[in-house]
Amino acid sequence: MGKLFNFLARIAYPLLPVKRAEFAEEIGDEPCIFLANHLGAVGPMYMSVTFPLRDNVAIWCNEGMMDEKLVVEYVRHDWWWRPESKLAPLYSATLPYAAKAIVPKVLRSAPTIAVCRDARIMTTMRKSLRALREGKHIVIFPELPNGFGTHAEQLQMGWLNLTTMYYRATGKPLRMFPVYIDEKARVFRVGKAILADPDRPLEEQTSSIEAYLAAGIRGGKGR
Repeated sequence: MGKLFNFLARIAYPLLPVKRAEFAEEIGDEPCIFLANHLGAVGPMYMSVTFPLRDNVAIWCNEGMMDEKLVVEYVRHDWWWRPESKLAPLYSATLPYAAKAIVPKVLRSAPTIAVCRDARIMTTMRKSLRALREGKHIVIFPELPNGFGTHAEQLQMGWLNLTTMYYRATGKPLRMFPVYIDEKARVFRVGKAILADPDRPLEEQTSSIEAYLAAGIRGGKGR
């Protein structure tokens, strides 16, 4: 982690109320994937600043937020404000440029892995596999924004191929833990792990894995 992120994390830590975690089972020593609810910009802050395992994670972050050349348009299309708001034109003219000046520098200093949305996704996957083999946990926010403050019913599941890559590289299954960041109760609720069966095609398991994780990420409120 970079000096900028460490400095800001020390400032943010006392301001973020969720610090305690409840684990449904022991995490153990093997690396795993944590799938967490996004909570706008707050979810990534919690997982990188106050989550008990924060010193040993690598967090997936959209490339559009990490690159000054991309962040302006990314912010304008990422539901940072209500499109029908009377102040939407003002927000569009100011917030993206404020983000450009600050956000990419902070995120590049944080323990992040850039997520690309084109053929370079394999770079993301290889970097993630390398982090796992170094013993780090991967944190992913799989909810898909579907309007201001809302998400699509289904989760994004392209990351699931990482379980196959990890198994082929190590001969070990990669555990996936749902995390519900419960701001009201001020606790990280980490559910039991789910595993992909290496002897079955991944596409046959995706739906059941997605349903289990979606329920856990939403605090037990499944579809």
